[in-house]
Amino acid sequence: MFSGEEKPSRQILLGFKKMGFGKGKFNGFGGKVRDNETVEEAALRELQEETGIRALPDDIRKVAELEFEFPSVPKENGWDQRVHVFLVEKWEGEASETEEMRPVWINIDNIPFEKMWADDKHWLPLVLQEKQVKANFVFKEDNESIENMDLEETKTFN
Repeated sequence: MFSGEEKPSRQILLGFKKMGFGKGKFNGFGGKVRDNETVEEAALRELQEETGIRALPDDIRKVAELEFEFPSVPKENGWDQRVHVFLVEKWEGEASETEEMRPVWINIDNIPFEKMWADDKHWLPLVLQEKQVKANFVFKEDNESIENMDLEETKTFN
């Protein structure tokens, strides 16, 4: 059993996406908010569904709010999105592989940014420095490269 105090120091738990949107990339855990569910409740539910880890509302801290735009993808495909990023430092259970994700502990000095979305290298290091971030990323026609970005540190989220 792992807890926030037992995880290897200077490591982050990322998931290798095995199917769906972002397949083949390392990413955080998450998904869509259901009807009558808060963003925080969705984050906790998705974490448990994708890893088997259970965290409580007091165990998560919002660290980023990110907007993603994919102009070359039809809006109805749902690629444009607002993502709320939470840091979890205390949990119950052991991370285990699911149909969708394979959890991997990664040293924060060796994060595989080349196997992640192009935006991650801009905001994740700031979050790991305990900063809060708001950002907007517009992707190029290849849906991989960033056309334009606006990133700022923040003290609050509205």
